[in-house]
Amino acid sequence: MVHPQHTEVKAWLALNPNVTFHFTPTGSSWLNMIEIWFGLITRQVIRRGTFTSVNALIVRIRDYIQHWNTAAEPFTWTATAEQILAKARWAQTSVKQLVDNNAK
Repeated sequence: MVHPQHTEVKAWLALNPNVTFHFTPTGSSWLNMIEIWFGLITRQVIRRGTFTSVNALIVRIRDYIQHWNTAAEPFTWTATAEQILAKARWAQTSVKQLVDNNAK
């Protein structure tokens, strides 16, 4: 994996100012909006599609993205950082209790 401070990454980001990296903790897929985005594309474009070539698939995905972006809105978090961290602590405690109970 190329580090975000790598010269090539910095150069690419300079050419693509609408892209911003947001790093989430490992194992926190519930924070990962990209996972949701790929789920939408999979359900609405890929899963039931019939494609005669990889290029046809690429064109269909790009068409979907272009259509999606006509009414795009920024994602707005509804939870505060404190609420998210509290939920993460609760989940960590719950998992630890399950592991401890299974070890008995």
